[in-house]
Amino acid sequence: MTAKTVTPRYIVPDVMKAIDPEAPGGPEVLVLVERAVPHPGAGEVLVKVAAAGVNRPEVMQRQGKYPPPPGAPSILGMEIAGTIVAVGDGVGEEQIGQRICALITGGAYAEYAVAPFGQCLSVPEALTMVEAAAMPETLFTVWTNLFERAYATEGDTVLVHGGTSGIGTMAIGLCAIFGIDIIVTAGSKAKCEAALSLGATHAIDYKTEDFVERVKQITGGKGVAAVLDMVGGDYVARNLQCLAEDGRHVSIAVQGGANATVPLFEIMRRRLTLTGSTLRPRDTAFKSLVADELARTVWPHVEAGKLKPVIDRVFAFADAPAAHARMEAGDHVGKIVLSMT
Repeated sequence: MTAKTVTPRYIVPDVMKAIDPEAPGGPEVLVLVERAVPHPGAGEVLVKVAAAGVNRPEVMQRQGKYPPPPGAPSILGMEIAGTIVAVGDGVGEEQIGQRICALITGGAYAEYAVAPFGQCLSVPEALTMVEAAAMPETLFTVWTNLFERAYATEGDTVLVHGGTSGIGTMAIGLCAIFGIDIIVTAGSKAKCEAALSLGATHAIDYKTEDFVERVKQITGGKGVAAVLDMVGGDYVARNLQCLAEDGRHVSIAVQGGANATVPLFEIMRRRLTLTGSTLRPRDTAFKSLVADELARTVWPHVEAGKLKPVIDRVFAFADAPAAHARMEAGDHVGKIVLSMT
């Protein structure tokens, strides 16, 4: 007799705890409130959240500097790990009970969150739920920008600023897997040592060293194939000096300023490419394509235990103010995570 697979059933409450500030402010506005549990629409799943990653865009949203995209929940948070407890139209009920992590446009700081099923990745045994919650935002960002927009490939040397951030540590891990030398910058000797211990090929203390000159020394004057930049401002022109001929510069944030002066003739003469992207406003179809590509190209390495996020600190859900304060202080190495359990 063949055993019948039984789909697990979950009792989903009507209300949940969530962090949904009524007005912008400091970390103290991150208080737990009651909100209605959302319902999954077509192509979506409802997830009982075990953990949620903390990201700089969420700090900016809390401050009133980065409003959520149209249609996104006002509840903070862009990445989750948890268990599917209900499904919308078009998603098979056999998915109920599956452990997943997902990139979402908002709603992660809650006991339950809705995610497009196409943006979900299964959580393998090699990852804890906390580790899984720390993967989606940085993995999607680094993959789409460093590997797709900047075409980084085996044998290249690249420069990534913020080497001990969530983005930087994920870039280090991916470059190690795909045979790419990575030069990172960081703001102290200790952070540079941390980046090197995680696998960075070189680490530059930007507070005591001129990163342009150091990159030239490291590459023998050739320059790097690509720069992944989250600073903007006057860094852009300096980054271009670090690029080799036909090099690619990708902007993903503007922490140092949204305006930059660039040497156009140098761009023409050396055939440089300047590009950039913001991931959060992209539609579900695009993010689902990225998730599918990651499932095929990167996730086997995750399943094998060869790629894990660097976890800086885990905070209880109610301690979200302390989590944001730590991110704003800038002392973290890797990802900050909220645990709902």
